[in-house]
Amino acid sequence: MRPSRRDFIKLTAASGIALTVAPLMAAEQPPFLARETLPGRGVRRPPLGRVDGVAKVTGAKLYASDFRAADLPGWPADTAHALLVRTPHADRLYEGLDIDRLASIAKPAVVLTSAGIAAAGIHAPPFYAGNLFSPVGQTPAYLGEPVALLVFEHFDDFDRARLALRDGDFLRFGDKTGPLQKPNYGAFRFTRIAGPTPDSPDVYSPLQEGWISPGFTDDSGRPIWRPLPVPEGGQYVTGAQHGEAVRALLAGSDPDLLVLERDFETQSVDPMFLEPEAGLSWFDPASGRLSLVLGVQSPLEAAEAIAFLLSKADVQHRPAAIDTNFAYVGGGFGGRDHTPFPLYVALAAMFFPGKAVRLAHDRFQQFQGGIKRHPFKMTTRIGVDRASGLMAAFAADHELDGGGLANYSPSVAVVGATGALGIYDVPKVDVTTVARHSRGVTAGSMRGYGALQTMTALEVLVDELAAALPMDPIELRRRNALKTGGRTMTGNPYSVSVRTPEILDKLEQHPIWRQRAAEKEAARPGFLVGTGVACATKDFGTGADCALGTVAIDPEGRVSIHADAVEMGNGIGTALANRVAMHVGRVADEVTVAQVDVFDALALVTSGDPYSITQAAQDEAARDPRWVPEISSATSASIGAHVGTQASAEAARVIFRFGLWPAALDLWGIAPSDPRSKQWAEAFWQDEHLLMSGLSPLPLPKIAARAHAMGGVTGAMTHAFSRWAWSQASFAIDGNEWTADIDALALRRGSGPFERLERTAVAFPPTDYNRIGTAFTSLCGTLVRIEIERATGALRIAKAYSVLECGPMLAPEVVLGQAHGGFAMGVGYALLETLPPYEDGPGNGQWNLGRYVVARGSDLPLHDFDVEVLPPISPKEAPKGMAEVVMIPVVPALLNAISDATGHRFQSLPVTADMLKGVLA
Repeated sequence: MRPSRRDFIKLTAASGIALTVAPLMAAEQPPFLARETLPGRGVRRPPLGRVDGVAKVTGAKLYASDFRAADLPGWPADTAHALLVRTPHADRLYEGLDIDRLASIAKPAVVLTSAGIAAAGIHAPPFYAGNLFSPVGQTPAYLGEPVALLVFEHFDDFDRARLALRDGDFLRFGDKTGPLQKPNYGAFRFTRIAGPTPDSPDVYSPLQEGWISPGFTDDSGRPIWRPLPVPEGGQYVTGAQHGEAVRALLAGSDPDLLVLERDFETQSVDPMFLEPEAGLSWFDPASGRLSLVLGVQSPLEAAEAIAFLLSKADVQHRPAAIDTNFAYVGGGFGGRDHTPFPLYVALAAMFFPGKAVRLAHDRFQQFQGGIKRHPFKMTTRIGVDRASGLMAAFAADHELDGGGLANYSPSVAVVGATGALGIYDVPKVDVTTVARHSRGVTAGSMRGYGALQTMTALEVLVDELAAALPMDPIELRRRNALKTGGRTMTGNPYSVSVRTPEILDKLEQHPIWRQRAAEKEAARPGFLVGTGVACATKDFGTGADCALGTVAIDPEGRVSIHADAVEMGNGIGTALANRVAMHVGRVADEVTVAQVDVFDALALVTSGDPYSITQAAQDEAARDPRWVPEISSATSASIGAHVGTQASAEAARVIFRFGLWPAALDLWGIAPSDPRSKQWAEAFWQDEHLLMSGLSPLPLPKIAARAHAMGGVTGAMTHAFSRWAWSQASFAIDGNEWTADIDALALRRGSGPFERLERTAVAFPPTDYNRIGTAFTSLCGTLVRIEIERATGALRIAKAYSVLECGPMLAPEVVLGQAHGGFAMGVGYALLETLPPYEDGPGNGQWNLGRYVVARGSDLPLHDFDVEVLPPISPKEAPKGMAEVVMIPVVPALLNAISDATGHRFQSLPVTADMLKGVLA
């Protein structure tokens, strides 16, 4: 069993390394927490809008790249600078760095290579299996693989070396060997055969039978998908036989079935967050403490990975304690989730003891070494009954290039496959997917996470089917849309609202759609006009998500929130403050994020893998009242609103029920025997006053003061876990049984300390839920009208409209911002952005924004893009994740509009002006 977080902080495994994980702050006053909080501790909270707005617009130091050692009390006054040197070749022997020639330009104080790593006994954590540095005498595993870490004591030396290494030939290479051949990262098959009626059990589904992977590969290493009738085939044979039957149906000659099969290919792109990866570190030999400032999406994972990295190092390179401080993240889009960058930040300090060291990518280095979006090759087949327009069968084959390290490639393959059916309900489905190794730059988590690629191929093919039937494209989507209670391709229904009909109705009624024929007819001479539509659904969550949250209220009514979610442009601080305010009546005065080690009172322990643990093992582990399946997870997969705020919201509910409500009753003079004392759910807040029918409004400060005086609950700390459903636990509080969607609880009474409550019962989501694949989803539909100039192929987006649903909006301005940002990212993906896969791509170190074109204002309909958000279907509906879904339909809508304008269907991305000009010529 893994130790509790408190024990882990004291000693990481057997290494003897003490580890702390905190938001950026200094050990001495004034604390830097004043800069790293959203509101609070000296940072004024604006009365409206984002709670971090003042700090951002006034230039407070918030991001990891903002900080130097001089900004941190107790740190050295000066900052040294580190530089990662990466290989531009992965098909020949690496023979070393010409350090003597480089030293004539700028001499590094430290040169760390694979030999130094091996001599120090340093090992990469399992997630990053592979070489930290490419060894001399071997072929690098991939383009952009690090070969050395250089540290320069002075910035001028660092800057000269940075420029020289970019343009020079300081790396030596020997004979060509060809790229290394390594096994695939993962291969899966998802097959579902529905029963004869919607209410009948499935004949076969991943939910019933479990997920399957082929057990055999051919000589090239590719999976053998056909079922092999040998004992070693195991469970794969049954699923594959059903899958082959689906393919046989699609390959048949039934005249009543319209079948279209198309290949589609998507490109590699960069996340292009505004702040390239950066970090600051300092190893103090006197105390043995390694201190770091980082900006990542997964703070706990980064801290644990660094501890593992150094846990078996020799005495000289093994710290006694690690203090990890987490800053804001200047954009993530998945690209900072489980990135290896923090490992190198730590190594820089450990090999330059006594000095503070900054490692920060410039944009060239970020292109060369940063995580990319997976390029996909897809073949998709759909069979539609000609008479009814109903889809009868669906099959697809996906191949994605994961680059040089596995990272999240297996998971992206799964999400892309399980999302390949989009919004549709099809009774016979078979999808194969394989994530393969290549010499390319590592691909991993990125906004859309595989579903962007597969749903683009799907929505383009659905439009082509509509034209072939013929049928109105929206009507075809309406007839085949999955309804509430219908089963996804893994065999389970969504457990949240499904609002496809409303989305499609909104699209159909919008002027962009209704006026499409008239606008095409009225096109200017020399121009073509086209209109496109697409609708997408995107899951949020991973199936093993959790949240930590603390809410407290002081005698003056000031509210503070502490949470482990990460701020990366997603507005999580504002979402936390607004969701908590629903229960305690006031937007928080202080919100801190990216915290893990301030929840010690819960004394949590965990064991096993939440994705693969058996039911028996979970049941046994749950006998320990401190056990949870996972303690802290990354801020990713659009979980901010749904997961990131859950623990804090439940903490606020406890404070209201057992602290503020009893205090209000006392102020109103209502006795416990009065029936009104049980009606706490009917009370509500307005302008920081608690209102109850027939009673005088009570101001929050007065209630808070009475709660403190009475020794009531004034603080609550909780943990929540979700495996496509929330853990649920019961606790005895003040003679009441309190049951909530949490699994751990600690309370503070008055101004006392937090004390953990033993849960009296707990129900963790069954481990079989790991077979679901997705149960939470949001929807978005997009319309675009475009204009293409015949002579040049230049495309202008004249008007656009997106309609989405995300439950209650915790931060409406952030929802709109995400929708606008997602639209821009979709435009870039569809029309502009691309990275060649290998030697001509970013791994050669020569890419920057002069070559890589992103969407700019001139590419967007800045004043002609409307966003509509459907209101929640019920006041009780929980917030949903929406950051990814708002991007996905933009891409196929643009492709469908291009087809409408030109009569040509493109089967690869991006569709550039030159490609359009070629078609029109």
